[in-house]
Amino acid sequence: MLRKYTPKSLYARTLLIVILPIFLMQAFITYFFFDRHWDLVTDNLSANVAGQIALITDQYKTTNSEQEKNTLFAKARRDMDMTIRFEAGQTVPAKDRLSVFNVYNSTFDRELSSRLENAYWFNTSSWPAYVEVRVQTDEGYLVFFPLRERVFATTGPIFVLWMIGVTVLLGWIAIVFLRNQIRSILRLAHAAEAFGRGRDVPEYRPTGATEVRRAGYAFIAMRERINRHIRQRTDMLAAVSHDLRTPLTRLKLSLSMQKQTPELQATRKDVDEMERMLDEYLAFVRNQSIEEETQNVSIHELLKQITQEMKRGDRQINLTLPVAEISIELRRTSVKRALENLINNAIHYADNVWLSANRIEENVEIIIEDDGPGINPDQYEEVFKPFTRLDEARNQNHSGVGLGLSLVRDVARGHGGDITLSRANQGGLKATLRLPL
Repeated sequence: MLRKYTPKSLYARTLLIVILPIFLMQAFITYFFFDRHWDLVTDNLSANVAGQIALITDQYKTTNSEQEKNTLFAKARRDMDMTIRFEAGQTVPAKDRLSVFNVYNSTFDRELSSRLENAYWFNTSSWPAYVEVRVQTDEGYLVFFPLRERVFATTGPIFVLWMIGVTVLLGWIAIVFLRNQIRSILRLAHAAEAFGRGRDVPEYRPTGATEVRRAGYAFIAMRERINRHIRQRTDMLAAVSHDLRTPLTRLKLSLSMQKQTPELQATRKDVDEMERMLDEYLAFVRNQSIEEETQNVSIHELLKQITQEMKRGDRQINLTLPVAEISIELRRTSVKRALENLINNAIHYADNVWLSANRIEENVEIIIEDDGPGINPDQYEEVFKPFTRLDEARNQNHSGVGLGLSLVRDVARGHGGDITLSRANQGGLKATLRLPL
């Protein structure tokens, strides 16, 4: 149940681990402090003032002369810091005037009701430094103005503001430090993602905590080993191809100078096949290199160009493009070669080919369909293995060493995407090349 509601990113989870305990601790401290300390202090203060008001009211009722009443009011002002006056012929209002920001109105009301027999009314919103209390008598009502700090614990709001301020400050400091640490991890993730899509990131420099730096340096070392391995393999295959081309060239020259016979023609075909196979091997290895720079490419423009270049005779390539323009960062030559391989395969085995592109969420899908014989679904993954050639309908009378689809999948995955095969609506094969935007 908790996994559904907890955040998924490292930044959010770290904030939850660090910030949540701070807020919970401050909330518990504030709650219990108010509940245990402020309630107790305010209850004692309110009870004391309510008792003084009840005492003065009872004494006022027993006094007869104006002089005694004035003396009583003077003693209350001197000894209790409480100003009192009498309003003759007046009646206390029916509804108290209470401040919405004072959470202890009910405490003072409870203490007054437990000590006063007469009707009363009190006001906690009109005077910043005083609380006004009116007590009904037979001739009018008495008006009391005790100091607010003698009725309530007035430092409560200051304490709450202090707690909130400290919590916000600590939270802000934690967020700043966490953001700096998470930024280093995100930079490493972006660099690894870009490298996985075939884009080198020479500007990346490890930053952040020691552990993050170690991961960054490990990524740089891995990147260098992979690049070095690819370069060595490409150079080795290029050297082998060059070395083999020389004797093949001499052999072709020697065969061309011989008298043409059926045997020599068969030998010449074998030599041509060997040369073509060397070219395909070299193209396969070179395509895995990440030396080609990525560029922003319009899918509309790329597919239109491929369609124009690959129309052959009566073979039809039906192009369908989305209304909205799609641009993507990719290695143009590699992707163009991969699409040409797919279209070439379709053209060899079908009369009609359908080429289309769509944007699906954060990916662009380029789809090639044909109305040829297709491939058995059990062999959809098998055909992507290097040097695999099927002996069924789609391979009859077609030369090759089985590297075409391997090259296409290598290009797709080099860009962070993939290629899948399925049954086309027209009955042939459907190839879906997915590339991330």
